[in-house]
Amino acid sequence: MTEHARPQELPAGLLTDPEMIDACRVRDFARVFRLVKIRVGVYPSMIARQCELTPSRVGEVIAGRRQLLHMDVVERIADGLRIPGHMLGLARRPWETPRPLEASQPEVPQDPGPEVLGSAMLPGTDVDSILALTTRTSLNAATIGAFQSSIEGYWRQDDQHGGEALRPAIVGQLRYVIGRLKENPPAAIQNGLYGVAAELARMVGWTYFDARQYHQATAYFTQALQLARESNDRQAMTNVLGCLSLQATYEDKPADSLAYVTAAQDQARSALGTTPRVLSMLAMREAFAHATLGNRDSTHQALGEAHRQFEQIQTADPDPSWVSYFDETKLIVDTGIAHGRLGEAVIAEPLIADALRRENHANQRGRAFHSFWLARTQLDQGKLDQACNTAMQALESASTVASERVAWHLREFYGQLAPHRNEPVALAFEAKLRALLPPVSGSIHP
Repeated sequence: MTEHARPQELPAGLLTDPEMIDACRVRDFARVFRLVKIRVGVYPSMIARQCELTPSRVGEVIAGRRQLLHMDVVERIADGLRIPGHMLGLARRPWETPRPLEASQPEVPQDPGPEVLGSAMLPGTDVDSILALTTRTSLNAATIGAFQSSIEGYWRQDDQHGGEALRPAIVGQLRYVIGRLKENPPAAIQNGLYGVAAELARMVGWTYFDARQYHQATAYFTQALQLARESNDRQAMTNVLGCLSLQATYEDKPADSLAYVTAAQDQARSALGTTPRVLSMLAMREAFAHATLGNRDSTHQALGEAHRQFEQIQTADPDPSWVSYFDETKLIVDTGIAHGRLGEAVIAEPLIADALRRENHANQRGRAFHSFWLARTQLDQGKLDQACNTAMQALESASTVASERVAWHLREFYGQLAPHRNEPVALAFEAKLRALLPPVSGSIHP
């Protein structure tokens, strides 16, 4: 939002009104929007513009036909209407009045620890570049294979531990590969290097996406798309567009998500050797987009296509490595999540529960993410004790993996417990959330 378009703060009288305070506390945005309209004269179309929502969505909220639960949307409402963060359970927003300066004790100079001394003894990047000129080896098919093996290892570690710690190594390898591309290797090697570079860039984008740093993620996904296009690798382009579709769903931009996945499906159909597993995965991404839009019939149709394509999978299919994760367990759990997004919790719960029983225990992030969705469907059905117990199991898995995306979901679940905060099982979940996932800037603070 530009400086001249910055919204004015709401009147103090409204922000201190008990009804406004209570509406913000429970995130009853129907009441919030009505109060803003009546007391300040900010009409739905203006609310939509300031909060980056569609006017129809604002109208549905005011009419009580839609709830706004996604944290990115809550943040946009806080920033767009200038509602202080603490009123909505958020951290202090960047535009709020700074905290008063506090006197602090002068810092005592510290002796550099062993880590600092150790890093000072490392050669600079310029030295590394010079020495690399003397050790540069020729590129061949075995080199490309080695790069691909390292990427597969990165993905395994990402599943188990998250990508935050892996990112510097992946970025370093990406820069190295791009540097080798500048040497104009033979065409066959060049195409292989472009494929490696595209997948490395996609993986860096994924680590930023998993950290909920969407701007950086988009930059690397875009780079991956450009690298894939250089070698006309339509399979890789399909994959990157699928990632962009998933990210748009998280950013509560379902129309963008649908556009990305439609483009991915177009690329997949025009590529040679596209397998049913790829088409099944893309149909599931389409189902997520439709479910976020609230298109029930289109969601069910996309789910049917995902299952129809999956039934056509053959053992000998030349599946690209990046789609191998999409097995029967993932098909089942994603089907449940799509139903959950539609509010069909009764259908969703047994599907997600069944998939969790089958899921690989080494995939801690996946187990945490899917357990969150199981807890959410249980809460939607009024099964408070069961939901909180499931969410506590999700916390156990989430605490072992560096994934702000999963942590955010569990803080989001805490927000959904607002009507039950004083129940013993909700208090137990809150205590465990505090202990295992300390709040970060912009998160819900228990």
